[in-house]
Amino acid sequence: MSQLIRISLDAMSGDLGPQVVIAAALNALTEFDDIELVVVGEQAILEEILRKQAPSGVPPRLSVQHASEVVEMDELPTHALRNKKDSSMRVAINLVKSAEVAAAVSAGNTGALMATAKFVLKTLPGVSRPAIATAVPAIGGHTHLLDLGANIDSSAEQLYQFAVMGAALAEAVDGTGAPKLGLLNVGAEEIKGSAEVKEAGKLLAQSGLNYCGFVEGDDIYAGTVDVIVCDGFVGNVALKTSEGLARMISHKLKGQFSRNLLTRFSALAALPVLKAFRREIDPRRYNGASLLGLTGIVVKSHGGADEVSFGNAIRIARLEAMMNIPKQIGSQLEKLLVA
Repeated sequence: MSQLIRISLDAMSGDLGPQVVIAAALNALTEFDDIELVVVGEQAILEEILRKQAPSGVPPRLSVQHASEVVEMDELPTHALRNKKDSSMRVAINLVKSAEVAAAVSAGNTGALMATAKFVLKTLPGVSRPAIATAVPAIGGHTHLLDLGANIDSSAEQLYQFAVMGAALAEAVDGTGAPKLGLLNVGAEEIKGSAEVKEAGKLLAQSGLNYCGFVEGDDIYAGTVDVIVCDGFVGNVALKTSEGLARMISHKLKGQFSRNLLTRFSALAALPVLKAFRREIDPRRYNGASLLGLTGIVVKSHGGADEVSFGNAIRIARLEAMMNIPKQIGSQLEKLLVA
C-alpha cells in the first residue's frame, strides 16, 4: 500500500462538539482506506467519546493528539493567536507545519483559523492575503467561488491573485484544462463596477488565464464559468444566501406536498426525484472551504456541520493533499506573479 495521507482534525471547535468530528472521522476511515486521521483536543474527552462510538476498539488509523485549550466561536482572532497556543486549532495546524500531517480540518472560528493558519504556515510567494474558496452547485456540476470572507476589502492585485489560485485549484481537483474564470460584478458591461473590479478585469485580460470577463450573480449557478472571483464581503453574502435558499426550497417543497391526501400521494410518486433533487442542492455536500495561498492545506468546515458535512470537509482535505494543491498554486503563482 502507498503511504497513507495523514489529516489532523480540530475536534473541539465548532458548534456541535467533538462527537460530530469523531463520528465523521470513523465514517471517513471506512470510506477511504488511504487516510490516517489525528483527532486533536482534550484527550480524556475524546477517548471517552471514542469508547462510546467505537466500542469494538479505536481503528488503527486513528489517533488522538492532546490539546488543552479551545478557541471559542466568538473569540477575537488576535486573542486566540496570542493566548491559545495549545488550542486544538493551533495544534492541528502545527502538525501541518511540522509535516506530520498533510492537511488540517477545523469547524472553528473563521477569523481565528485564518489568522492562525497564516501565522503558522505563512503565505506562498506572490500572495499578499490568503482566500477562502469552495465549490457551489451549478448546472452541469459546480462552480468554485472565492473569496468567501477572508478579505472584506480586496485590491485589484489581490483579486488577480485569487483568480490565479482559483484556476490552479479547479485545474487540479477537477482536471479542467484552462478553467474558465469570471469576475463577479454588478453587470457584464466593462463600464460597470468598482475601480478595483475594473482594474482586476484589465489585469486578468492580460494574464494569459482563460478569463471570460465580468459575470453576475446568476452565473454562479449557471455553470457558464468554472471559477468566480470576488471580494470576501460579496462572496460570503452569496454563499450564505445560497445556503438559505436551499433550505427554503426544501421547506417549501415539503409544505406543498403535505397539504392534503392528494399531494401526499403525489409526493410518494415523486419521492425518487425529490430525494435526488434534495441531494443535489444539499449544502452539506459542499461543506469544506479551502484556505488558498498558504504553504500548507487547511480546510474550513461550517461551524454547524453535522457528521455528513464534516465528512465532506475531510474528503476535500484528502483530495487536496493527493493533488498537493499548495505546490500547484505555487507553480502558477511563480509563472504569473513572481517571475
